[in-house]
Amino acid sequence: MTSLFAKPKKELEMERERLRRQWQELAEREKALQQNDEFGRIHMLSPDLIRPNPAQPRKQFEDDAIIRLADSIRRYGILQPLTVRRTNDSFEIVAGERRLRAAQLLGMESVPCIIVNVDSRKSAELAIIENIQRENLNIFEQASAIASLIDMYDLTQEEAARQLSTSQSFVANKLRILRLTAPEREKILAYELTERHARALLKVASVEQRIRIIDYIKAHNLNVATTEAYIDRFLAENESAKRPRAPRRMILKDIRIFYNSIDKAVSLIQQAGIQVESERVEEDDTIELKIRIPKYQTTPGHTPVPDCVTENV
Repeated sequence: MTSLFAKPKKELEMERERLRRQWQELAEREKALQQNDEFGRIHMLSPDLIRPNPAQPRKQFEDDAIIRLADSIRRYGILQPLTVRRTNDSFEIVAGERRLRAAQLLGMESVPCIIVNVDSRKSAELAIIENIQRENLNIFEQASAIASLIDMYDLTQEEAARQLSTSQSFVANKLRILRLTAPEREKILAYELTERHARALLKVASVEQRIRIIDYIKAHNLNVATTEAYIDRFLAENESAKRPRAPRRMILKDIRIFYNSIDKAVSLIQQAGIQVESERVEEDDTIELKIRIPKYQTTPGHTPVPDCVTENV
């Protein structure tokens, strides 16, 4: 039998590589067994090992709501485990960030978690869908979540609607309100206006005008129907003010009144004993009036050639 030490160096290298591959295969099988064993079971994990999901659509976490949730957890515990996925050296939340924050507020050493086997993209999708379906997500966070889902997977509105088990019009209406600016969104949320209020505002093109209307809605406590009617009147008045006014045209009635005034004036002069002559000449597009008044009155026995004044009207 040939001694191991007597083997050529090349054979030793081959043996070392074979053993390395076997060791790696055994390690991978062990890891797979451990992972299969951890899925579907509840694990108690330290909150320090759990980090937020970067695709979390919720941007505002109200302190009062977290405190109320923490008080409930203190009395009854965490009734619904968090959903997490394993990363390199920690875990990432898929669903349940509010519960994690409340647990951290209470200083809990461990929280119940279910580990799911998903990649980062699937984790983001689940986080978005889970948050969209929560009623306490504000209207702009919900709309942003749908937009993120569409951008992430390059979906059409119809495809996104199928993912969310809803209608295409529901998705379209949600996305429309994202046209409002950040200051407008802040006012709408602060004034507790509805999504229908927000959509009605989109009829107005100017951001400055929309902000003034939002303040008006709050000041007068307008409901949706009254808001829509007010915006329609506002737009109609603005459109009327912008429309150039056509020049006023004199109608036939006005001209006759003018003629009558001239005739009465001529008659009064004639009654005073002054020989006034009037003449009216009508052209295709004009009317010319001539009035001849003598400068001097003729005396008996003398007939001077009068100087006349002609007035063209």
